[in-house]
Amino acid sequence: QVQLVESGGGWVQAGGSLRLSCAASGSIVSPNVMGWYRQAPGKQRELVALMNSGGNTNYADSVKGRFSISRDNAKNTVSLQMNSLKSEDTAVYYCNHKQNGINSWGKGTLVTVSS
Repeated sequence: QVQLVESGGGWVQAGGSLRLSCAASGSIVSPNVMGWYRQAPGKQRELVALMNSGGNTNYADSVKGRFSISRDNAKNTVSLQMNSLKSEDTAVYYCNHKQNGINSWGKGTLVTVSS
C-alpha cells in the first residue's frame, strides 16, 4: 500500500504561479507512474500531468506550456510547477501513484485562481 501526502495548494491571482509537491511512502516498487489529477466543482476528475519512473511525461492539452512536472525517484516525490495560472485551473489537485495496476490517491489540495 502506498500513502501520498500533498502540499503547496493555495490562492493566487490569475497569471501567478504555484508549486505542488507530493511525497509517497509505503510499499513502492519500480516501475511506477506518479502525477496529478484535478477536479473542479461540478466536473469529473481529469488528468493534469504524469511522469513515469523512466522520465516520460504526459500532459493535458490545457496545461501544456504552463505546467511542468518533475520527480525525484530516490525520494519518491513528485512536484508540479504551475505558471500562468488561469481561473479555469481552480480545482482540488490530487496526487496519484500507480504501480502494478493499482492506483493510490492523496487527499487533495485546493488551488484557487482569482481573476
